[in-house]
Amino acid sequence: MEILSEVYRDLIKKVVALSKSETVVTEHNVYQEAVPGLMPLIDTMVGDKMLPGSGITGMENLSDLYEKAVSGKSCLLLLEHYSNFDLPMFIYLLRQEGELGLKLAEHVVAIAGLKLNEDPVVAAFAAAYSRIVIFPSRSLTHLDAEKDREELIRINSINRAAMKSLNKVKYEGKMILVFPAGTRYRPWEPSTKQGVREIDSYIKSFDYMCPVAINGELLHIRQGKMMDDSISPDVVRYTAGQVMPCAEFRNRMRDEAEAAGIEDKKQAAVDGVMKVLEELHEKAEPDRQKIIRENTQS
Repeated sequence: MEILSEVYRDLIKKVVALSKSETVVTEHNVYQEAVPGLMPLIDTMVGDKMLPGSGITGMENLSDLYEKAVSGKSCLLLLEHYSNFDLPMFIYLLRQEGELGLKLAEHVVAIAGLKLNEDPVVAAFAAAYSRIVIFPSRSLTHLDAEKDREELIRINSINRAAMKSLNKVKYEGKMILVFPAGTRYRPWEPSTKQGVREIDSYIKSFDYMCPVAINGELLHIRQGKMMDDSISPDVVRYTAGQVMPCAEFRNRMRDEAEAAGIEDKKQAAVDGVMKVLEELHEKAEPDRQKIIRENTQS
C-alpha cells in the first residue's frame, strides 16, 4: 500500500494553500463552514481509489431523514468510524446519487474533534466540510484537574459554545453527523470500537437518527499522523439503516438494560447503537465481497 502524503503530495499542497481553516479554536469559531473549492481536490483523491461497485445502500432511508430535517426535526447520522476519509467518502458517494444526493450532501454538518484542527494539513482536509468543533471526552483522560486547570477552562468554554451552536444548527434543516465511537477504530486498541457514553446525550436531545455502516476503506490507519496513513483502491459501500425515533430507541435500550440488571443506562443506549451498526456492517459485507469477486473476474 502507498502512503497518502507521498501519492498525493501535489494535491495536498493545493488543499493546504486553498484552505482558510483556523488551527486555533475558541468559543467564537466552533462552527466552521465548508471552504469552497476544497472538496473537488479531495474528491480527486477519493475518486481515484474508489473501485466500481462502490456506493450507498439505503438512500431511501437517508432521504427520509433529510425530509424530517428540512421539516424542522432534529436529525442524527450515526456512522461507523475507521479512517479520516470516512466523511469525505460518504459525501463523495452521496454526490454521485444525482440531485437528491447533492441536496443531502449540502445538509450534512459533522461533529469534529478539536484534534483535527490542530494539525495544519489535517485541518485543511477537514475545512472542506461544514462542522462543529468539540473537545471529545476521550481526550480528557490525560488532563489533571489542578495542573491543567486553565486548559480545562478553555475546553469547557469550547464545548459549551459547541453545544449552543449545535442546538441552533440542528433545527435549520441540517443532518448532524456523529461518529459514536468518538475516534477511528484501531485494531491494536479494542476499546476504540466501543461507543462513547456522551453519545447518549445526543440521542436524548434529537428527534430522529439513522445508523450508517461502512464496509471497505481507502485510507488505512497507521500509528502516526493522518498523512502517514496508507491508501489503496477498494470497493466501498455505505449502508444506511432505518430511521428511528431517538426517544423510542433510547427508552427501549434503557428498559433492556434495566431488565438485564445493567446500571449504566447511558452506556447501554450507546452500546445499542454500536450493535445496530455492527449488524448492518456484517449484513452488507457478503454483497461487497461479491462485487469484489465480479470486479476481479471482469
